[in-house]
Amino acid sequence: MIDHVLPVLFIPSPPWREWLLFGRLPIRAYALCIIAGVIIGTIVATRRWIARGGSRDAVETVALVSVPFGIVGARLYHVITDYQLYFGPGRTWYRAFFVWDGGLGIWGGVALGAFGGYLVARRRRIRFWALADALAPGVAIAQAVGRLGNWFNQELFGRPSTLPWALEIDPQYRPVGYEQYATFHPTFLYELIWDLAGGIAVIALDRRFRLGHGKAFMLYVMLYTAGRAWVEHLRIDPAHHLGPFRLNDYVSVIVFLAALSCFLWLIRNKPGREEIVEGDQVHDAGQPSNPPRDQPASTIQRPTSEGQHSGSAGSRDGGRA
Repeated sequence: MIDHVLPVLFIPSPPWREWLLFGRLPIRAYALCIIAGVIIGTIVATRRWIARGGSRDAVETVALVSVPFGIVGARLYHVITDYQLYFGPGRTWYRAFFVWDGGLGIWGGVALGAFGGYLVARRRRIRFWALADALAPGVAIAQAVGRLGNWFNQELFGRPSTLPWALEIDPQYRPVGYEQYATFHPTFLYELIWDLAGGIAVIALDRRFRLGHGKAFMLYVMLYTAGRAWVEHLRIDPAHHLGPFRLNDYVSVIVFLAALSCFLWLIRNKPGREEIVEGDQVHDAGQPSNPPRDQPASTIQRPTSEGQHSGSAGSRDGGRA
């Protein structure tokens, strides 16, 4: 079957998906994009948490737990909702474990990743929603970087298109019924731009309005699901449908409405921004730590006339370390 003529301008797909290290060990571009996204997202989250008075160690610990939880959750969601790709006649069930071939559902990733973060927050006595607010833009930016993996895998593209930014797809990756088309909507790029813009928007609005108690996280969820709904409408990869719409269309709408309801409730009932709490230490954004809760304020003495501190004041300084 003859391809349609390529437009004058288009985005080419990479001619390779992996590199061989030492001629034997495969290094897959999809995995590198996911790793790069995690690193950049963690850097953003760490800076935001420290700016609010938290510690670097807290975010690093959350990342060590939440990232594996998130990857497992994302893969589980993909396998469950697209089980026909792995189970049934002619299918190879163990390919469900081949994460490097692509297929991560963001819904499962955020849900299980958040659960992992909650476990860490509870163990370290950190206010979970304050942590979620700090992490939210980093999650969006990590998603944006990770979407580059779909470009290397030539997957999750949209309907045929001849726009100047249309994506060229090699014949072996074109869905059944679309073999004659050469270029398609680069939905990975649309979502990448949307996620990046969403992360920046959450940072800007958080600085302007000092969002707290989970409001920044809910704002991220609303922005992401709003963009995902229209991107999903363009995609042509195999997916479950309920009536005329894809399953993820319904999930996007439901999650958006749930996040909007929580956001409005928080604005009305939880104004302002809470203090950061890590263990027995209480911090306000940009302020030094308060004394430990179990130390009476009366024991903190002022400097003597000779300019020296009493021993109790030294204890206070020791509590800040």
